[in-house]
Amino acid sequence: MKAIVYDQHGLPIEDPRALYETELPKPEPGPHDLLVKIRAIAVNPVDTKVRAGMLGDSPRLLGWDAAGTVEAVGAAVTLFKVGDDVFYAGSITRPGAYAEYGVVDERIAGHQPTTIDDAHAAALPLTSVTAWELLFDRLCVAEGGGDGDALLIIGAAGGVGSILTQLARQLTKLRVIATASRPQTQEWVRDLGAHDVIDHTRPLKEELSRIGVAQVRYVASLTHTEAHYPQIVEVLAPQGRLGVIDDPKTLDAMPLKLKAISLHWELMFTRSLFETPDMIRQHEILERIAALIDAGTLRTTLGTHLGAINADNLRRAHALIESNRARGKIVLEGF
Repeated sequence: MKAIVYDQHGLPIEDPRALYETELPKPEPGPHDLLVKIRAIAVNPVDTKVRAGMLGDSPRLLGWDAAGTVEAVGAAVTLFKVGDDVFYAGSITRPGAYAEYGVVDERIAGHQPTTIDDAHAAALPLTSVTAWELLFDRLCVAEGGGDGDALLIIGAAGGVGSILTQLARQLTKLRVIATASRPQTQEWVRDLGAHDVIDHTRPLKEELSRIGVAQVRYVASLTHTEAHYPQIVEVLAPQGRLGVIDDPKTLDAMPLKLKAISLHWELMFTRSLFETPDMIRQHEILERIAALIDAGTLRTTLGTHLGAINADNLRRAHALIESNRARGKIVLEGF
């Protein structure tokens, strides 16, 4: 099968060896696996981080967002059948989706929404699971809850923020305050449902005061947490909750003590990495996301379609992510 791979960490993305096309054996599904013929993929910041060496020295087949059709199933599979259209983010410990075929454990895959195409479906899994787990499992906001409280989403125009903004607006009573610094991204998050938009390049306390907010109960810090951290502690209410998904070099928890603020890390790969007893929860989340998309409650967050799945276009996608100027999700479709 065709696959786009790399064999050295840390090469600049302009280097043709940073990502290049090759032939690999078609994978075989294990007992709980689906063999999926991949039709569309999305590119995420984790792809660039792994290419840079985040997980060690072994080169990897990247890509943890895909949409396609089930071509074969393992002996223990019960949730899907051959011919089903599926979408999934996969496991960080297994080969990714920059290829014509992939295998995924059925417990972390979902049936594609029926009202959108493959490209829009591929934009959803990783960010949707991350946003759902962050809001409901880590910050412990109840569906339909949050009345009288506010959620500040730092970096709301990115992939996770674009879904989190919608989930918080549609499924809770929280006041959703999004941060974005450019006119295009500010318009994007307003359109997704943010009640208020503030500029994270300015002091957060001043920006919140401008919209009449003294403190917030919840903060979801999705990017540049290290830079914003003192301001986050300042604007969080006593006994508030802070959820983090990015990779600060260090994060001192001591400043949280005086206000009894709780710190919550979210990594959507944790359940599959450790094969936790509730691993099937991610299948359930994706099924729920698909239903919400089909009902018109949520919308996909495809921001940029870069064309066919090939090495040139994937290098373009990585370059866009590394520029920190991506809006929504970057998707490629077809070989």
